[in-house]
Parts: sequence; C-alpha cells; structure tokens
Amino acid sequence: MTVPDLPSAVPAVPAVGSPAAPGGPLWRHHDFRQLWIGDTISQVGTQLSGLALPVLAVTVLGARERQMGLLTAAETLAFLLVGLPAGAWVDRWRKRSVLIDADLARAVVFATVPVAWAFDVLTLWQLYAVAVVAGVATVFFDVAYQSYLPELVDGEQMVDGNAKLQASQTVAMVAGPAVGGQLLRVVSAPVLIAADALSYLVSAFFLRRIRHRAQPPPKAGRRPLRTEIGEGLSFVLRHPLLSRIAACTSLSNLFGSIGTTLFVLYLLTTLGLDTGAVGIAFTVAALGGLLGALATSRLTRVVGEGRIIPLSALLSAVMATTTPLAVHLDGDLARLALVSVGSAAFGMGVVVYNVTQVSFRQRLCPPALLGRMNASIRFLVWGVMPVGALAGGFLGERLGIVPALWVSVIGQVAAAGPVLFSPLARMRDLPRELDATA
Repeated sequence: MTVPDLPSAVPAVPAVGSPAAPGGPLWRHHDFRQLWIGDTISQVGTQLSGLALPVLAVTVLGARERQMGLLTAAETLAFLLVGLPAGAWVDRWRKRSVLIDADLARAVVFATVPVAWAFDVLTLWQLYAVAVVAGVATVFFDVAYQSYLPELVDGEQMVDGNAKLQASQTVAMVAGPAVGGQLLRVVSAPVLIAADALSYLVSAFFLRRIRHRAQPPPKAGRRPLRTEIGEGLSFVLRHPLLSRIAACTSLSNLFGSIGTTLFVLYLLTTLGLDTGAVGIAFTVAALGGLLGALATSRLTRVVGEGRIIPLSALLSAVMATTTPLAVHLDGDLARLALVSVGSAAFGMGVVVYNVTQVSFRQRLCPPALLGRMNASIRFLVWGVMPVGALAGGFLGERLGIVPALWVSVIGQVAAAGPVLFSPLARMRDLPRELDATA
C-alpha cells in the first residue's frame, strides 16, 4: 500500500548558527549534551513527585479508589484537551523556548504543594489542579522535546539519541523511586515535591545553554490552525504502519491506566507494603527499563526493528499479570519480589517498544510536520489515559482493586493485536521513506 501524498507543509527554516556536525559520539555534541543533562535532572525530580504525589494523597489526605482515579485523570487530562493544537503551536514557535517555559511553569506549580502543606491548607482539590496545570506544561514539553531532537542531531543518530535519552530517563526512574522511597521514611511527601520543583529550575538552566537557534516558519506561510492540525492527524492515520502502532499504544495506555491508577494503593493497602517497599518496586521496574534502553540497538539488529515492535508489546503485556498474581503469595518479601520482577520485564518491553517506534516516526516525518505528528500521536495514545484512570477508580471501587487489575492486564494483552497481526511481525527493516510500501 502506498501512502497518499500529504497536503503541502510549510518548509523548514534553517537554524541560526552552526549546524550540528553529523556523525561522531553524541556525548561530544554540545547541544545534545545540554538537552541530555537537563532532561535527566528533570526526570529525577519528576520521579520523586510521581511517587510522592499518590503517596501523599493516600497517606496524608486519605484518598481511596475514586480519588486516585481523579488524580491520575487530572495528570493526563491535558493530552486530551490541548494535545492536538499543541503540536501546531509548537511547529510555529521556537522549540527551545517552549521547553524552558514548560520547565519554569512546572517548577512554580509544584512549589505550591509544600507551601500549602506548611500552612496546613493542602487539599485533594489543590492536588488535582496542580496535576492539570503541570500536565498542560508536560504536553508542550513532550511535543517540543521529541520534535527538537531531529533538529539537533544527524538523522542517522536519532536512534542512538533516543536510546541515550531513554536510558537517562530510566536511570532517573531507578534513582528517583529508590531515593524517594527511603526518604519517605524520614521526610514528608511534600518535601520530595519541593525537590521536584527545584529540579525543573535546574533543567531550564541547562536547556538555556543550548546554542542551536531555529527561526519559526514565517507567519505569512501559516494556514488555519484546523488545517495544520489535520495534516498531523492525517500523517499518522493514513500511514499503514503508524496507524497500527498508534492503535496498539492507545489501547495499551487505556487499559494500562486502570492499573497505574490503582498500583500504589494496591501496594500500600491490599499487599500491605510500606513506602520503602513501594520505592523498591518502582526501582526494580526501572532497572528493567534501563536494560531495555541499553539493549534496544542490539535487539533491533538481531531481531529486526520491525519485528521487535510486536514482540516487545506482547512481552510487556504478558508480564503485567505478575501484579495481580502477587496477592496470592504469602509474605511481604515474596509479594514484593513477584511485583518487582514482573514490573522489570514490563519496563524492558515498554522501553524497547518506545525507542524503536519513536525513532521510526521521527525519521519518517517531514521536519515541518514533526510537532503536529508528535502531538497527534500524543493525543491518540495519551488522550485515552484520563478515561482509563477514571475507569480504574470506578472499577476499583465497584469490583475491588484486584479484579480491576485483571481487567487492566487482559486489556493490555489484547492491545498488542494491532501490531502482532500486522506486516510489522514479518518485517526486519522499517521503511525509511514517506512513500514506502508496507
């Protein structure tokens, strides 16, 4: 099948300053290094708040299934509300400025949590509001971030760049929960959220050191926002492989959000683990993701970058079964071990899947369409997450936490279908051109 031509897009405008030198080790690439350091620091802080926020809601504010569903929904609602126009806006703006502004916005909004806690006025409604505002900033950061990497590095370096950035994020996922889980034994959750606010300021500092300057497309060449948004959606939905990847990721996130919503509550209440054990579970899971990031390049060479997508999707879905199975074991150590090992394998599969498919779509997409393409993907695959979160809260309250987790697992296994039963399962190499036949 040949992909139809897309409507004409605004041509890319050259960057101001010296272009990035192609080839060579990426750790010597100044601008990539600043992006790498800034993102790593930000991710460490994000993992602290990602652990501290639900723990705070459960242990300090007494949140249960429904409230946890609302909190998780609030964290991802922005992808549904502003995910599509964000891509068109990012394509019109300087991506470096978008990244910095998003970091500063998150620093301010997270700083309000420890302040409110110190004055004893913190409520669940404030946590919901903080989650929504931070989510909007995250939408713009993520769209700009994925669209900015191809401007900084050579096309052949994108897989390496994505793998390095994913590895750093996974290292943060290892260090953040491990440190956070132990710190929660001696300090309060709001203190960890304050550290997250500080991390965004440090991230913004390094992003400001990037020398690359790109001029946004001229205003005279802009079309109506609706037209530009439609181009991004059309690129994804009309491509025979991207559409299947989007369907798999969307369904996986929909059902995965049910489990994510209830995960911390499940560990603390159903399994009876303490906050330190919760941190260990997150850390071991992230170690699997780190292994996936380090192994992606070799796996794609051995297995094939086409075949690795359905295989990693299926692996991660099957390994999610270990979480609800843990309740049937005796002893905290056995339960923690099963959840942790299963989560590590799950994390490895997710990271391999993400690095491969993100690199594929980045090199396939015309530069002027990157922001809208990434925003369209985010809208399709993240916009379902608040729905899944609300469903998780509802199912957890009506059916119980463990049955709701089984609904999540079964749905994730089924979600692998669009890529498992597709040309991807028979392809070693993925197309490199927009008009490639699948």
